[in-house]
Amino acid sequence: MPQSLSCVYLHLVFSTKHRQPFLRDPILRQEMHAYLGGISKTLECPPLIVGGVEDHVHLLCRMSRTITQADLVKELKRVSNIWIKQRDSDSSEFTWQSGYGAFSVSPSALDRTTDYIANQEQHHQKRTFQDEYRAFLRKHGLEWDEQYVWD
Repeated sequence: MPQSLSCVYLHLVFSTKHRQPFLRDPILRQEMHAYLGGISKTLECPPLIVGGVEDHVHLLCRMSRTITQADLVKELKRVSNIWIKQRDSDSSEFTWQSGYGAFSVSPSALDRTTDYIANQEQHHQKRTFQDEYRAFLRKHGLEWDEQYVWD
C-alpha cells in the first residue's frame, strides 16, 4: 500500500506543577486553551477541543502519523510555557508538571469526551483533579505510583 493513513484520537491530560492555580483568570485560561489548540494544529494533530480549569488541561486531538505522543506533549508544554511567560509577567513561576496522561478515544466516544472536556468547570465542583485522574487511570487499566504521579 503506497499511502499511509491513520485515525487515532488521543485525550491528553496534564497539570500545572503541584497543581498551582496559575490558570485561575478565565481570560488567561481561555487564551491558554486556544494557544494549546494552535500548537496542536501546527504539529498536525488537529484539536477537537481544549479545556480544563485553573490547575490542569484536557486536549482531545487526532494524532498525526509523524509525531509521537511524548513529542506532542513535550512541544505543547514547551511552547505554551514560553508563551505564558512572555504574555504575562505575573506568570514567571508558571510551569507544567513533568508527567501527563494520554488516553485513547474511540470514534464512537468522541462526542461524550468532547462534552466531558467542555464541562470541566461544573465537573470539578464535585471532584478533585486527583480523583478525576485516578478514575482515568483505573478506567484504562493503568497502574501508578502515588509517589511519582503528583509532582
